[in-house]
Formats: sequence, C-alpha cells, structure tokens
Amino acid sequence: MDTETAKSRRKAPLATPTDLGSNATRDVASALTGVLADMFALYLKTKNFHWHMSGPHFRDYHLLLDEHGDQIFATTDALAERARKIGGTTLRSIGHISRLQRLADNDADYVTPKDMLAELAEDNRRMVVFLREAHGVCDEYEDVASASLIENWIDEAERRAWFLYEMTRDSQ
Repeated sequence: MDTETAKSRRKAPLATPTDLGSNATRDVASALTGVLADMFALYLKTKNFHWHMSGPHFRDYHLLLDEHGDQIFATTDALAERARKIGGTTLRSIGHISRLQRLADNDADYVTPKDMLAELAEDNRRMVVFLREAHGVCDEYEDVASASLIENWIDEAERRAWFLYEMTRDSQ
C-alpha cells in the first residue's frame, strides 16, 4: 500500500451501517460515551480506594472494592462497542475521559475507610442518574438494545451503592 492510499484511509469516515438516523447516532453515542468516561473515572477511584484501603475491615473492604472494580470495568467495552455499533465514535484517550467525566477524582494522600465507602456510594448513586439520563436518550430514539444494556448497569450501580451505604451505617 502506498503512502497516499494509507493517508486517505485514515481520513475516511467510519460509516458504520445502522438503521438509526444520524441524530440518533450522534445523541446516543454521545450519551454512551459520557457514561463511559464516568465509568472509567469510577473504576479508577474504586481501584484507588481498593489499593489504599487500611484498617480493621481491610480484607472485607479490599475484596469488595476489587469485585466492584471488576464489575465496573466490565461495562466499559460494552459501552464503547455499543457506540461504535450504532455508527458513532467513542473515547480515544485519558485526556478525552477527563474532558467528559462528571465524577470527581480523589487524589488525597489519605482517606479514611468510611469516607472511601461513603464517597463511592455517592458516586454510584450519581452513576445511576447518568445511566437513567442516557436511557432517556435511547428511549427517545427507540434504541432498545442500548436501553436494555443500560438497565442492567443501573441495577448493578444501585446494588453497589446499597452495599456501600450499608457498610457506612453506624451500628445500632
């Protein structure tokens, strides 16, 4: 392949075939990509707290956050591939994630275990809101495949938020 052919292929549009219209492709892919950026932010924060957990409940919290991290990471490929399947594009870099993410990072040198769990509980509740918003976009364009994936991720985020909330409650 000559250089000119290679250059023209790099500039060629993706043009993935889909029965969704161009507005649906644009809006749904954008909603999915926004959720994807937040999933990566939540994944990294969950792993950060997993790696930096300490205290008397270390083992239980460490293992729980590892499970949560695995579950969150498992959504990322499906989110990105769904955006591509419908003819859109998705994340390209860490910088792209940082421009789109709505969940705040936590770069503190030390966070108490209870504060870690409370922060992750709140982030998972916010993730549910973001997922519901994306579901609304999918409903608007009758993209039932994306909506059905999102429904499962809402349930998973609600479960994570519930577990984390229960772990931060004071004993009675």
